[in-house]
Amino acid sequence: MRYHVRMDVHLPAGIDPQECAELVAREKKYSQGLQRAGKWPHIWRIVGEYANFSIFDVDSNDELHQLLSGLPLFPYMTIHVTPLAVHPSDIALAD
Repeated sequence: MRYHVRMDVHLPAGIDPQECAELVAREKKYSQGLQRAGKWPHIWRIVGEYANFSIFDVDSNDELHQLLSGLPLFPYMTIHVTPLAVHPSDIALAD
């Protein structure tokens, strides 16, 4: 099952710079592990925002929730999930 996910990060004002750097490093390690595993095949930064658009490819809603809630930055995020379905006009279907 594929999902389009928008993640907006809202770090608290005055967060300790060292704590922030450690949090971001943990986030990068976790997300890159999911990318290598094929669960998070695409991620794009949204220009001018601390946000991204991502595509997840997972087995269920529950798995997606588990992966997203495991993000170190999850407590500081607003997340919008859109389930995706194959479009009948997709030329890849003709192959």
